[in-house]
Amino acid sequence: MPQPLKIAVAGALGRMGRTVADMVGADPDLTLVARFDRPDAAGDGLVSQAEALAACDVVVDFSTAAASADLAAAAAARGGPALVIGSTGFRDAQLAAIARAAQKVAIVSAGNFALGVNVLLGLVRQAAATLPADSFDIEVLEAHHARKIDAPSGTALMLGEAAAEGRGADLQKVAKRGRDGITGARPRGEIGFAAIRGGGLVGEHAVIFAGEEEILTLAHSARDRGLFARGALAAARWASKQPPGQYDMQDVLGFSKKA
Repeated sequence: MPQPLKIAVAGALGRMGRTVADMVGADPDLTLVARFDRPDAAGDGLVSQAEALAACDVVVDFSTAAASADLAAAAAARGGPALVIGSTGFRDAQLAAIARAAQKVAIVSAGNFALGVNVLLGLVRQAAATLPADSFDIEVLEAHHARKIDAPSGTALMLGEAAAEGRGADLQKVAKRGRDGITGARPRGEIGFAAIRGGGLVGEHAVIFAGEEEILTLAHSARDRGLFARGALAAARWASKQPPGQYDMQDVLGFSKKA
């Protein structure tokens, strides 16, 4: 009989960390071997990062961009374990650190682990490729709880990237991340972002393709954090069997041409 996959949870004191830990505990094919958080966190059964890395097959990490980059470097230095990273708000240097670590360990990193969102990415890419940029404007809208520290959300940026890819554009050159004051007319080809923060919103995302005579809206609503935890654990099972490399949920779900 196969042994349960050994899971460690980073960012264990956060909402997602607690949800992942609870879900691991309820799955007979998984076993929770360690929980850890920031270095100064103590109690509640927490261990150090080093102890967690030594004990597990996969770390599921919903912490912060800086902590995730440090974790990836530490895992790479010891040649494992595999990582599933759900943090968002990365700077270029942090992304580079994770890419370097992926040369030594398998890393699945995604702005969103929901199946529906990953289907939505494909629909947005296809719609952007089909609807002409000179007659359809694209706006990405997202709403999250009051405690979220980055904007636009990682998922919103993924959706913007999908739209830009569909149009053969560079998102960095066409993105508009906020409007205030006298902004002038909207340039053709621009991809706009708007963010809402408040209360306990779990996650709402919509991509609007606005023409003069018709509007197409593609949207996803998250009702419970459990759906993200389930996706992350599916990624953990998949990552445990992969060679070193940098992957995302498109790979895990078989949507990517790489998979």
